[in-house]
This record gives sequence, C-alpha cells and structure tokens, in this order.
Amino acid sequence: MGDFVKVKCVDCNNEQIIFTKASTTVMCQVCGGVLAEPTGGIAQFKAKEMEELS
Repeated sequence: MGDFVKVKCVDCNNEQIIFTKASTTVMCQVCGGVLAEPTGGIAQFKAKEMEELS
C-alpha cells in the first residue's frame, strides 16, 4: 500500500487525500465526518477508498 490514498466521504461525497498511517482521527474538510481512525499502523478507513497514491 502506498503512503497516501484518495478517499470519498460517505456522508457528502467529498474526495480527499489522506495519509495511510494516520496518527490522529482524519476528518472530512467539508462536512466534518470521520474518514479514518488511527490503529498504530495502517489507519482504519471509514470512507470509501478510491485510489492508492505513491
């Protein structure tokens, strides 16, 4: 898996690029919904994964 991934918010369909190993909860910049939560490794994605980026 790459270092970054493009995801789509399930609440508002906003597309956002996030770090795969996030150390804090990642929020949608538009609606404030949770996109990913930290796990100590690869983040647990709550949003739909669209594309892996390198």
